[in-house]
Amino acid sequence: MDHLILSSEHFIFVVALLLIIGVLATKISTKLGVPALILFIIVGMLSGSEGLGFIYFDNAKVAQLIGVIALVIILFEGGLQTKFSTVKSVAKPALSLATIGVLLTTSIVAVAAKLIMDISWFEAFLFGSIVGSTDAAAVFSVLKGQNIKERLGATLEVESGSNDPMAVFLTVSFIEILTIDDPSYIMMIGSFFWQMGMGLLIGWILGKLAVNAINRVNLDSSGLYPVFAVSFALLAYSITDFIGASGLLAVYLSAMIIGNTDLTYRYSILKFNEGFAWIMQILMFVILGLLVFPSQLFTLDVIWKGLILAGTLILVARPIAVLLSITKMGFKWREKLFLSWAGLRGAVPIVLATFPMIAEVENSQMIFNVVFFVVMTSTLLQGSTISTFAEKLKLTGPTKVEPSHTLELVSIGKANAEIIEYVVNEESFVKGSRIKEIDFPDDVLINAIIREEDLITPSGDSQIEVGDILYILTSKRSKKALNKLLKV
Repeated sequence: MDHLILSSEHFIFVVALLLIIGVLATKISTKLGVPALILFIIVGMLSGSEGLGFIYFDNAKVAQLIGVIALVIILFEGGLQTKFSTVKSVAKPALSLATIGVLLTTSIVAVAAKLIMDISWFEAFLFGSIVGSTDAAAVFSVLKGQNIKERLGATLEVESGSNDPMAVFLTVSFIEILTIDDPSYIMMIGSFFWQMGMGLLIGWILGKLAVNAINRVNLDSSGLYPVFAVSFALLAYSITDFIGASGLLAVYLSAMIIGNTDLTYRYSILKFNEGFAWIMQILMFVILGLLVFPSQLFTLDVIWKGLILAGTLILVARPIAVLLSITKMGFKWREKLFLSWAGLRGAVPIVLATFPMIAEVENSQMIFNVVFFVVMTSTLLQGSTISTFAEKLKLTGPTKVEPSHTLELVSIGKANAEIIEYVVNEESFVKGSRIKEIDFPDDVLINAIIREEDLITPSGDSQIEVGDILYILTSKRSKKALNKLLKV
C-alpha cells in the first residue's frame, strides 16, 4: 500500500512539474522566438530515461491514444475559433491544399525517401504519407497572436484543420498494403469517400445536436457548460471512428458549427477549451518527447537522412504542392512563397509514425526516428521564422491586440443580455469616434473601456482609440446586428 501511495505521489508530482515547466516554456519560447512545442518535446526528452531519468516510457500504443485525444481537443478549440465567413473565403485553396497538396507532397517525399533510406517503394510512400500533412496543433500555436494577413492565416488554419483525414487515410492504406497479403485497392478508394462523407455528415449532425443541447438544457452550474461542449467533440470522434470514417474531420466541422452559433455561456466555453487545448498540447508533446530516445535519434545515420528529407519537404515538395494546388486562385507569388514556407509539421506526423510501429511494419523504428527528426527540423526552422518571413514579404496586417484583462460574466445564460469583449484595431470603424457618434442599436451600451492598464468609465464624449478593449452590453436580439456592425 505504501508503495502504491509513493508511486501515486511520484506520478502526480512529475505531472505537476511537467505542466509547470510546460506553461513557463511558452513564455520562454516567445522571448527566444522558438515554437513552444519544440520546448515541450525537449522537456519530454530530458525527463526520459536517457535524460534526468524521471520516467521510462516506450509504449507506442499509449502515446498514440494520448496523441489522438489531444488532437481532438486541439482541433475542437481551433474549430470553435474559426468563422464560417472566413472558411467560405478560403475554402477552395484550403481544401485543394488539404487533398491535392497532400498527395503531391507525399509523392515527392516518397521518391526522396526511396533513394535515401534504402526501403521499398510502399515503405517510402508510407513515409511520405506520414509527413504529408501540415499540423493543426503547430499551425494554431504559431499563428496565434501573429499579424499575418487574414486570408493567408485563414488558408493555413483551414488547411491544417482539414488535411489530417487525407494523411490518416494514406498512412493506413499503405500499412494495409504492407501487412495484408492481398489488399483490395478498389475498397481503399471507396473507403476514402466513405471516410470523408461520413465524417462531414456526423460532424454536422453532432454540431447541431450540441448547439441545441447546450442552449436548451438548463444545468445547475455554469462550469458544466464547457465540459458539456467538449463531450460532444469526443463523441463526434468516437462515433465516426467506430464506423471507419474520419473522426478528426467530424470534430473540426462540429466545432465550427458550435463556434458559429449563439451559445449559452459562450465566453466560458471558449476560454475553457483554450486552456484545455494548451494542457493537451503540453501533455502530447511531452509524451512524444518521452517516446523518442536521443541515443537513437541523434545518430549520424538519422541526422543526415533527416536533414535531406526535411530539406526536400520544405524546399521542394511543399513549394511544388502549393504552386500546383492553388494555381489561378488569386494568390500573388509572395503569398504562394509564404504558404510554401508556412507548411509546418508537428504532432500529427509523429502520432502517425506510431501506426507502423504498432502494426509491426518492417523498418518502422527507423521511419519513426527520421519522421521525428524531420518534424523537429521543420518546426524549429519554419516555426521560428514565420513572422519575420511574412514581414519581409510585406504580408502582415494590423497588429493584433490580445486582451490583457477579462470580465467575468455571471448568469448570462439565463438573462436576455450578453457582454461582448471587443478589441479596437486599425481597421475598426469605431476608432477615433466618440461614443455618442457611434450608431449602435438602442439596446447596446459600452459599459467599460480598458486602455493599457487603466479602466475608463465611458461617457458620450469618450473617444475610442486603437488598442482599447471595449466591453459592450447588448440584448440577445441585437447581438447579430452588433456583430455585423463590428465585423466580428
